[in-house]
Amino acid sequence: MARYTYAPFEARRAPELDGLPGRDAPVIVVGAGPVGLTAAIDLATRGIASVVVDDSNVVSVGSRAICWAKRTLEIFDRLGVGQRMLEKGVTWQVGRLFHGPREVYSFDLLPEAGHRMPAFINLQQYYVEQYLVERALEFPELIDLRWKSRVTAVSQSDTGVTATIETPEGAYDLAGRYLVACDGSRSPVRDMLGLALEGEEFEERFLIADVEMKADFPSERWFWFEPEFHPGQTALLHKQPDDIYRIDLQLGWDADPEVEKRPENVIPRIEKAVGGRPFELDWVSVYSFRCARLARFVHGRVIFAGDSAHVVSPFGARGGNGGVQDVDNLCWKLAAVLRGEAGPALLETYNAERIHATDENIMNSSRSTNFMSPRSLMERRFRDGLLRLADGNDFARPMINSGRLSRPASLAGLMTGSPAAASAPLRPGDPCPDAPLPGGAWLLNRLGGGFTLLAIGAAAPADCPVEVVSLPCEGALATRYGAGLFLVRPDQHLAASWSAGPGASAADIAAAREAALGTAARREVA
Repeated sequence: MARYTYAPFEARRAPELDGLPGRDAPVIVVGAGPVGLTAAIDLATRGIASVVVDDSNVVSVGSRAICWAKRTLEIFDRLGVGQRMLEKGVTWQVGRLFHGPREVYSFDLLPEAGHRMPAFINLQQYYVEQYLVERALEFPELIDLRWKSRVTAVSQSDTGVTATIETPEGAYDLAGRYLVACDGSRSPVRDMLGLALEGEEFEERFLIADVEMKADFPSERWFWFEPEFHPGQTALLHKQPDDIYRIDLQLGWDADPEVEKRPENVIPRIEKAVGGRPFELDWVSVYSFRCARLARFVHGRVIFAGDSAHVVSPFGARGGNGGVQDVDNLCWKLAAVLRGEAGPALLETYNAERIHATDENIMNSSRSTNFMSPRSLMERRFRDGLLRLADGNDFARPMINSGRLSRPASLAGLMTGSPAAASAPLRPGDPCPDAPLPGGAWLLNRLGGGFTLLAIGAAAPADCPVEVVSLPCEGALATRYGAGLFLVRPDQHLAASWSAGPGASAADIAAAREAALGTAARREVA
C-alpha cells in the first residue's frame, strides 16, 4: 500500500469558456511539475503573473526524481519551500561504491562546514510538487493554476503567443506574451513546433523500484558493480522518507519492460537485494534513456526548460536539478524583459548559458553511463581494471564513475569580458557560495531577487546604483570570496568583481549591471 495519498486538485472552469476575460498574465507556463511550478513561483516573487496549465490534476505518481542537490535546495529556499523540504527529506552526503561484496571507495560530497544546505536530500517528487503547489497558492493574484487543461496548439507573433487549451468542458484560446514549456521529455509543445531532441540513445534498461520496508541502512548512496545479489550488472540503493527505499537494477538491453515490471519478476530480485527483509512494493518502472537536447532553447516567444529542452540519464541527479536551475536562470531575465528593463536579446543569454550547462551535464551523464554499462570489451576491461586498482590505490578511486553527482555549472567561460578581481577565488559566472553570518543568518538569504553589491571588507561607493550588503572579511567569507566588491545577479551568480582597493565607482557598477542585463546596447521593445 503506497504511503502517499494522491488527492486531486480542483479543476475550475476557465472563464474564457463563458466569454469572460481570464487572468491578465504575460506568461503561460505549460506543465505543473517541479520545473513549471518553480518557474511560476519565481516569476511571482518578481511581480510577474502567470497561468499554469497541466493536463493532470494530481502530483506525479511514483517517487520519480528523488535526489535534490545543494544548489537546487538553495533555489527552493529563496522561493520559500527549502526549509520544508529539508525537514521532510533524508539528508545525505556520503556515497559508497562496492565491487561485488567489497567496498572499494567512499566519498564525501560536502566535507567542509558552514553551508546552510546539505550536499543532497532525498525527497520523492510527489512531495516536492505538493509543496510547490501549496506555495503557488500563496500567490492568488499572480499564479493561476489550471488543472485538466491540455495544450493542443501553439501559435506566436512578434508581440505574443496563443495556446489552445482543451478541457473536459471545452476548448478556449489563452494569450500571453511568452510561453515557457516545462511539459517533460515527451513535450507536446516541442512537437507542435516541429522540434526534436538531438543526442545519443543508450541501449540499456534499468528496473527502478520503490519499496517500503523497515531497515537500518544509513542515509548514504550505495552503488554496486557486479553485486552478488545481481551478478554481472549494477545496482543502486537510496533511502527516502516514510521508510521508502529506491532500488535501481541494471537489466540489459534485451529485457522486456512489460515482463520485468510484473510483481512475480520484481519481487524475487528485490528480495535478493535487501537480504530477505520483508517489504512492500510502492512503485515500479523500467526505463531506458537518452542524453539529448534541443539545438536551441529559445524559439521566439516559446522558451523550453527542463526535460522538454534536454534529457539525461538518471545517474548523477541531473534531470530535475538541471530543470530547476534552468528556470532559476530564466525567470529574472524574463521578468526584466517584461518590465522593460531589458530587451528580448537578454533571453539569448538564457539560451547560451543553459545550453552550456546542459552540455556539461550531458558529457558527465554519458561518461557515467558508458562506465556503468560498457559498450565494448575494451571499455569493460578498462572499468574492471580500475575497480581492481581502487583497492588500496588512492589515485584510481576518483576515476571510478558511478554517476558523477550534480554540481552547478559555472558560466565563467561565457562572461570573460566582465570585470574580475584578480585575487578573488570566484570568477564572474560562478554561483555564489553560501557562508554563515553573525547571529545565525546565511549569506544567500541576503542575495537574490535583484542585483546586489556584496561588499566584503571593502567600501561600496556612496551612490551605488544597486542594493548593498556590507560584511567583514572573516571566516568563510574570507576563504570563499576574499576582500572586495562583488556584483551579484538576481540568480545568485557573480556578475562582476573588483578588488578592495581601489574598488569600483558607482559608474563601474552601473556599467557592469547594464552589461549583465544586455542594455549597454540599444534596447528592443519587448
